[in-house]
Amino acid sequence: MQISPSILAADFANLQAELDKIASADWAHVDVMDGHFVPNLTLGLPVVARLVEVSPVPIDTHLMIEDPDRWAPMYADLGAKSVTFHVEAAADPRTLARSLRAAGARASMALKPGTPWAPYADLLPDLDMVLVMTVEPGFGGQSFMADQMPKVRAVRESVRRHGGEIWIQVDGGVSATTIEQCAEAGADVFVAGTAVYNAESAVANIARLRDLVSVHRH
Repeated sequence: MQISPSILAADFANLQAELDKIASADWAHVDVMDGHFVPNLTLGLPVVARLVEVSPVPIDTHLMIEDPDRWAPMYADLGAKSVTFHVEAAADPRTLARSLRAAGARASMALKPGTPWAPYADLLPDLDMVLVMTVEPGFGGQSFMADQMPKVRAVRESVRRHGGEIWIQVDGGVSATTIEQCAEAGADVFVAGTAVYNAESAVANIARLRDLVSVHRH
């Protein structure tokens, strides 16, 4: 059970200090948005390259961008240890996943809320993680979509059948009130933005989220 705080909710003028606040987490979740695949623009390769250098925890990049076949391997090359592309944007998801692994990153594939899992289940042998979005991607602070839990269960069942160490990540509206239902459905990596950064102690928030899911094992 891993916690990956999203720096989308952090102070962008002080990212090194904001990363230091989450040193007790497992990952730092970095949302890359291009203003095309999603209607928001965040940060890109040069900023992520610097974050990799200063972060106390490995960087988990979530690429909400067009043409990930071209761009995603660059994030792996610069040192992001987990790189997530959206299957809706990828021309050749299997080849892309393999190229991410070849570059030394964990290969992860994300699904928007409206994207079904079943057509992509055969990609599991080439994946290290599946991200089930629990909001429409693009902006932080949105309300959690509980109707995505059946999809999390479906991915978990596919992983059980396949075997191996494949993680299931949830991202969007994950908080102390929603994280347990994600864990019960089968998730084991939890992205939380405002639930970590909006209070006085990110460390305490991370510990609380960890305690809530520590009883759930898959």
